[in-house]
Formats: sequence, structure tokens, C-alpha cells
Amino acid sequence: MGRTGTTRRRALLATGAAAAAMLTGCSSDSPATRRPSGRSADPARAQAALRARLAAGSTALGDEYDAVIARHPELAERLTPLRTAVAAHAVALAGGRPGQTSAAPSPSVTPSTAPPVTPSTTAAGSVPEDPAAALKALAAAERRTSDSHTAALADAEPELARLLASVAAAGAGHAYLLTKGDPR
Repeated sequence: MGRTGTTRRRALLATGAAAAAMLTGCSSDSPATRRPSGRSADPARAQAALRARLAAGSTALGDEYDAVIARHPELAERLTPLRTAVAAHAVALAGGRPGQTSAAPSPSVTPSTAPPVTPSTTAAGSVPEDPAAALKALAAAERRTSDSHTAALADAEPELARLLASVAAAGAGHAYLLTKGDPR
């Protein structure tokens, strides 16, 4: 003889079905509903401009590394691997492919779509005379660049967001190595 009425099993099934229906109704995998677009009528152009701006920031950071290495050649062995990674980040952010040597933005991005990047005081030629101070200034530049990449995550499409998270984490690691990491 079967039971009639509400049983514990039926209550759990109904609750689970209701929860699944609510979760399904609240999310969607379609690209159009993933992010509110109110900022740009052309998402591809907005992403290209974002990539160009971020690549320019990484290129400027590379210039800061170059300035510190030029001023303090004794730091070249320590800084060259980090500088190489920063150059690779600039290429990747610009939409370049592995093995590409230029950090130039992709041809679809016009110079007017990316806001100008102002070089910091370190890249402008005022590298501190003291090597420790120069490393601290370089670490601060790494943190600023890493913070800008982290802030851009909110506006980035998923593929670019994954890249930005990785590059921001690498920048935080570089800042640590520049300030606390023992060179030997």
C-alpha cells in the first residue's frame, strides 16, 4: 500500500527542482547577457582599445626596466628575466602570438583608440642613484601596472580576463622579487 500526501522524499525533490529552476533562470551562457554593455556599441572595438591600453602600460613598464638596467648595469642579471617576462606580457596583451618579438598593438587598433600612457618618473630618466631605491621604484611600477590589470578585469571578456589575472599575478610576483626576494 502506497503513501499518499507529502513525504520527505517528495519534499526534497520539490525543493531541489525549485532551486535548480531558480539557478537556471538567473544565469545564462549567452555572450549578450554575460555583461551589461552600456559602455560601447561595439564590444570588439572596446576590447581592442582595452588591450591596446594595457599593452601600452606593460610596454611602459618595460621601458622602466630598461632605464634601471641602463643606470645600474650591476642589476642587469637580476632584472633581465623579469624584463623579458614584462615584454612577453605586452605582446600577449596586444594580441600577439607566442614567439612574436614586437609589442606593437594589433593592426585593427588605431592609435586614437588607446589613451596615451604617461611614463612614470623612473622611465623619464630620474632613476634613483641608489640601486636599492631603484629596485623599490621599479617594484612600485610593477604594483601600479598589476593593479591596473586587476582593475581592468571587470571590463574584460573571459579570455582577456584570464590573461589579465595571470599577468597581474606575475606582476605581483615581480614586485615581491624586487623588494623582498634575495637575488642569490
